[in-house]
Amino acid sequence: MSYFIKEKHRNLLRWSFFFIGLVILGLGISMTMQVKEFGIGPWDVFHYGLFLQFGLTVGTWSIIAGLLIVTVSSVIQKTWPQVGTLLNMVLIGLFIDFFNWILPEPETLIMQFIIFIAGTFVIALEIGIYVAPDIGAGPRDSLMLLITKATGWKVASVRNGIEIIVAILGFALGGPVGAGTVFTALFLGTFVGYTLPQAKLWLQYLIMKGDLYEDIYQRPLRANHHD
Repeated sequence: MSYFIKEKHRNLLRWSFFFIGLVILGLGISMTMQVKEFGIGPWDVFHYGLFLQFGLTVGTWSIIAGLLIVTVSSVIQKTWPQVGTLLNMVLIGLFIDFFNWILPEPETLIMQFIIFIAGTFVIALEIGIYVAPDIGAGPRDSLMLLITKATGWKVASVRNGIEIIVAILGFALGGPVGAGTVFTALFLGTFVGYTLPQAKLWLQYLIMKGDLYEDIYQRPLRANHHD
């Protein structure tokens, strides 16, 4: 029984990390969109350009693009996508639209700069948190891994190549490309390289702490002996 309780606790922590990561990732993306004059991330440029040209919402286009990527990846690999990948695809789009609806646009240049930097770091932190439980990579991460596996190219080269192509497409559609786009493309992966191992350590610590409490709870009480 103790094993099943521990496993339930571990799964609860993993899914909690996953959902919290997706919520705040949506927040970080929306923060950068409120200061889009600086330029937003390559995929967000693409989604924003589609929004400008065809309507709907940025979050909706994020979901549609993710659905197309998941479908192509699944057909090529002849496997069903993970539940986490599908949830990532849908929830990120919903959270982006939600936070775009409630967040105000900062007026002063200094506040715009602060919001952009903060949003970029929030994105990096929460990518680490939602990836750490290994419940399912996002559609775009799955595409990157698929191309890497098929070609043997380095992950960094594939990621940069995809984001350059996507940014160009988004720019052609009217999406906001700027210094922030270049900054995100060049440094977000580096930031995630720090946040992902840290998030894994946090998750492992919480799991071990929960197991310890469970062991103490299950341990029989020692009887008192009187002389």
